[in-house]
This record gives sequence, C-alpha cells and structure tokens, in this order.
Amino acid sequence: MLNVSRLFKHLFATSRQTKKYFSTLSLQQIESAIARSEIGHSGQIQVVIETSLSPYALFHHQSPRERAIEVFSLQKIWDTEHNNGVLIYLLMADQAIEIIADRGIHQLVGDGFWQTTCSKIEKQLRNGAFQEGVLAGIHEIDQILREFYPSKLITPNELSDQPVII
Repeated sequence: MLNVSRLFKHLFATSRQTKKYFSTLSLQQIESAIARSEIGHSGQIQVVIETSLSPYALFHHQSPRERAIEVFSLQKIWDTEHNNGVLIYLLMADQAIEIIADRGIHQLVGDGFWQTTCSKIEKQLRNGAFQEGVLAGIHEIDQILREFYPSKLITPNELSDQPVII
C-alpha cells in the first residue's frame, strides 16, 4: 500500500528547499573537504544529495537504501581501481542518509562502521546542521580510508569531488 504521507513529502519537496540547506558555499566546502581527504588515501568519496524520489519509485516502495544502491551504480562508484569508493547519499524528502561502500573497503570495515558513521551524520541532520553532518561523515570515512588505503603516491582522482544534486 502506498504511504500517502511519504508521497506528499516527495511531491512537494523542491530543489529550492535543498539549496536552502546546501548553499553554493556549503557545496564548495564539501567539495574541498573531499579533495583534501583524498590526498591522504587512494579511496574515492562521492556525496549525492537528492531532493525527492520520482512517483514511479514511490509507487514501487523504493527505500532510501535501495535508491542509494542504485545511485552508487549510476555514479559508477563501484568502478574505482581498488574497489574503495564510498557514497554518502542524502534523500532530503525522507530526511534519510545512507552510506554505500564498495566491496573492497566494506569487507575490511564491515557494517558496524558504516552504521555508526550514518548515526553520527543523522544526529547532525536532526539538529539542522546539514553541512556539518556531511563534513563529519567525510572526516570519519577519511580516517578509515587512510588506515586501510594510505596514499603512498599521488593517485588519480577517479570520481569528481563535487557534490551531486539530483
């Protein structure tokens, strides 16, 4: 059965609302944080912020997690050389955060780390600190990527550091 409340949240969510929480300056600061982070490891971090799901996705009861996995694939985060790409996905209409990690880093770290990191970001988001939450997530992911994938040489930037808004 279709959740009418969720449907209305998504139908009335606007990109203007998303831009209220993620200004141009905020997005630039997130991009800079990712770029600085990737100097210290060979991993790749991508931030994707989605305002709302399509009516089709809603009618098929797509969860934020399912959408994050789809976005992970669409953004080709799975295609990094060392299988160490990480997606931070925010679905604004549902106020949901998901972290999807490629198999290389996920096998080393396990579910617990990603769930704890999501919880830290969610706490910031609930307090209205959207930029701070994303930056905290980038910092946590940076630390674990530095531990398991330290950068010994300058590595190519396989994914854009710029946050994607869809």
